Amino acid sequence: MTRALGFPLAALALLAASAHPAPGHTGDLRDLHLPLLPRTAEEDARIAAVTAPTRDFTAPERFEAKPAGAATVRARATADAFSDPSANIGLEGRMTFNLGNGLFTKAWVSAPSSTQSSDGLGPLFNARACQLCHLKDGRGLPPARPDEDAVALFLRLSVPGGAAAETALIPDWIATSPDPVYGGQLQNFTLAGLPAEGRMEVETEETPLTFPDGEAITMHAPSYRLADPGYGPPAPDLMLSPRVAPQMIGLGLLEAIPAADILAHADPDDADGDGISGRASIVLSARHGVPMLGRFGHKAGQPTVEEQSAGAFSGDMGLSTPLHPSGHGDCTAAQAACLDAETGADPADGLEVSQVNLDLVTFYARNLGVPERRDVADPAVLRGKEIFYTAGCIGCHVPKYVTGRMEGAVAQSFQLIWPYSDLLLHDMGAGLADHRPEGRATGTEWRTPPLWGIGLTAQVSGRESYLHDGRATTFLEAVMWHGGEGKAARDAVYHLPKEDRDALVSFLGSL
Repeated sequence: MTRALGFPLAALALLAASAHPAPGHTGDLRDLHLPLLPRTAEEDARIAAVTAPTRDFTAPERFEAKPAGAATVRARATADAFSDPSANIGLEGRMTFNLGNGLFTKAWVSAPSSTQSSDGLGPLFNARACQLCHLKDGRGLPPARPDEDAVALFLRLSVPGGAAAETALIPDWIATSPDPVYGGQLQNFTLAGLPAEGRMEVETEETPLTFPDGEAITMHAPSYRLADPGYGPPAPDLMLSPRVAPQMIGLGLLEAIPAADILAHADPDDADGDGISGRASIVLSARHGVPMLGRFGHKAGQPTVEEQSAGAFSGDMGLSTPLHPSGHGDCTAAQAACLDAETGADPADGLEVSQVNLDLVTFYARNLGVPERRDVADPAVLRGKEIFYTAGCIGCHVPKYVTGRMEGAVAQSFQLIWPYSDLLLHDMGAGLADHRPEGRATGTEWRTPPLWGIGLTAQVSGRESYLHDGRATTFLEAVMWHGGEGKAARDAVYHLPKEDRDALVSFLGSL
């Protein structure tokens, strides 16, 4: 047998080694993969027992109200509920967090500028600040009206084929290339004097869905196109994928889950026959130059918080970092004026965002606190939890893990956490398909999104908006969009009596 969990044993060995390195191995916190200290057999047994799905729904589980362990923050009844630092980072950590927050919220300007530490925006961009996409550190929102500018929702772009280093290194890698004119992402804003790439045009079809007991909800089916292209026609085989900015909480804890514990849930050939497979996203790390487990992004296209942050600086704002050193962001050879525009590169390192500043933003993103649960003992919440488990939702939305024990990362180390995600790729059916592959992910596959904090979406972001493009305006609509591997759970919920559907909504609202 030459394959395990859907990729070669050599790749599995690489991931397992990075998940449980040899004693005494050390590493740099900012580089994370954090070096994990080895676990004993006794610890493995204890972790297996504490993370096993419960069968008792008469009362909350021990520690369930603290979804991020000691890092959990109090639940605030304001739009700032996702903006507190993890509770266990200490005074020095809070000072670093605040510095990162300043960089995350500040508006960047074009170069040259008298504020040299804040210039270099663009030339093409989607937003002037990280916070404009991640509203109050929560989910972004799709435009509420056809004439509203899309800021927190954008289009990924690619065409089939092309040569990539990943093709030879990572089995099942699906070769794609950026559009030769418009690059890998549509930027709908630009600096003065340059044409914008275009705008995303969205048309939404609304259809009713009626449950067997007569209750009806509205399903929203959006379609997307690149309108008013500013640099000529895109490639005829252009593939589009809408992406709304995800919430930011708990990222450092997701990063600290041992890779082996995530891979243990993968079942690419559905060997257990439950209709749920789950495949690992394996990506080439820009920092380390080796294949690593993808954890972040709607298709798990990034392995670490640092790489996710650096990718956003480049693609969303056109800002260079050590991992993406071009000061022209996503500009292509077909956009000559864009490539000729002045950058905000610092003479000292040639970058617009230095490694020090990237480290600060990464620290901030790793340490945004997960709020405590609400109403965990409410009978309706407990009944909803039982439905969530028995309907099979935990086949993808795995409730809990214990993070690795790590030197130099106390806030994320050895915590019992409840993210409700396996961080794996799943076929979600034709209804949610973008028909655009990314890495190992096919055009119907998406990473299971963590559900912690989802009940505070409207409070933080301003309105309910779920799924990869924000189409779903209620929890029930989001569930009813599940197809493919999620179809059995969706059908189970569809046939529930209204009282039980309401209980499921209460449970999700408590997360």
